[in-house]
Amino acid sequence: MFLTKDEVTELTGYQKPSAQIRWLQAQQFGFVVGGDGVPKVLRQVVLSRLGDQTAQKKSPELRLK
Repeated sequence: MFLTKDEVTELTGYQKPSAQIRWLQAQQFGFVVGGDGVPKVLRQVVLSRLGDQTAQKKSPELRLK
């Protein structure tokens, strides 16, 4: 569901939550700040932003001519 603290650190390049929040805002990644002050990032947000093929697949649509 959410990235781990280590994954957020790897994504942002920062260890301090305040710096991670600034980076996430600058890059326009959606996140929420938990009660512990640490940003929570949905794994699906990152996968879709970074080009995960399964996140971009659309269901087939029937076209009638």
